[in-house]
Amino acid sequence: MDLLFDPSRFAAESTATFVMPQRKLKNVTDNPTSGGDLNAIPGYSDEADDTESYWSPRIGAKAAIGDAADCMVDYSQPYGAHTNPGARWRGTSDNIETKVNSDNYALTCSYRFDVGSGQFRVIGGVSYLEMDGFKERLLVPPELLGGLGLPGNGIGRLDLAGDGWGWRAGVAYEIPEYALRASLVYYSEVKLDDVSGTVNLTQVPSALHPLGGLVIPVAGSTAMPDAVELKVQTGIAPDWLAFGSVKWTDWSQLQRIPFYNGGAEITSLDLGYRDGWTVTAGIGHKFNDQWSGAVSVTWDRGTSTDFGAQSDNWLFSSGVAYSPTENIEIRLAGVIGIMTSGDSNPSFVDGVPAGDEASYEYDSDLITAVSTSFKIKF
Repeated sequence: MDLLFDPSRFAAESTATFVMPQRKLKNVTDNPTSGGDLNAIPGYSDEADDTESYWSPRIGAKAAIGDAADCMVDYSQPYGAHTNPGARWRGTSDNIETKVNSDNYALTCSYRFDVGSGQFRVIGGVSYLEMDGFKERLLVPPELLGGLGLPGNGIGRLDLAGDGWGWRAGVAYEIPEYALRASLVYYSEVKLDDVSGTVNLTQVPSALHPLGGLVIPVAGSTAMPDAVELKVQTGIAPDWLAFGSVKWTDWSQLQRIPFYNGGAEITSLDLGYRDGWTVTAGIGHKFNDQWSGAVSVTWDRGTSTDFGAQSDNWLFSSGVAYSPTENIEIRLAGVIGIMTSGDSNPSFVDGVPAGDEASYEYDSDLITAVSTSFKIKF
């Protein structure tokens, strides 16, 4: 949203961030089912590297319309996940690989008018979100299939895709003389009413699973959460700026998402999330007309409850901005942080067992990121 406040008549910005989480799972125990006990089968580790690195791009352009209005279009990938512990750990019946992708296209406009010594701004916009993803997990150990002389690797795969529309609305107040700006923006939920895909069980023999050997169309619905964000910045001394933000995200609405074929539930995504809170505070300094920098600290409350590995994060960021001319700005930033420790154990979501495929623990792990951006304005 910051690009919308740029005082230039026109501004365009592209950003690319590469994130490197290093979550490691340990003391993994399979919770045996009729498919077999992975704790008793040689070759399945009680440890796993859970996370994959990923890119997060964004591109946007803002234009002034008349003397009081501004509009911005942007593309981003606001939601995503990629865990890949592999097929040789004791939690394969929970997850071999899961990946979720998103593409978001948004139009946001604002209108400002004088209030007191500053300007009040009304903000509104719409967005269109596309999402897709897959999850693979083990249903029958391949060792059991081999021992029985049956084909397949015992892995089932769920593929899904959906899309939906959302909106955002907010207000802001600015006093440019003091570099003061406060904004409060609400982002609506994005309803994914028609999430469809397939459950592929062609690698699972029908002799060991009632749906084995089939590719089953499935459908369901869910919604990505709504959010509220408050951001504040103000000058505190010549060439010094303090800034901060608080964001609440309604992740707790994502509990259990069932998927059906002809009215019969085939599978589900059991998330059991709690609401997210993200709090950031930092200080920026302008060294001269070409160089400026900033440092900040962020606390992000993890969404996992009794099961899962999304614990609290503490992130420490620093960055520099270089403006070779008044029309160009180049930024480089780095992040180092800690994903705090925890454990995952069987639980219930909406009265249904969840997280019961495997139990594990995880220590505090490192997360790092680098980000570059380029802005042109005139």
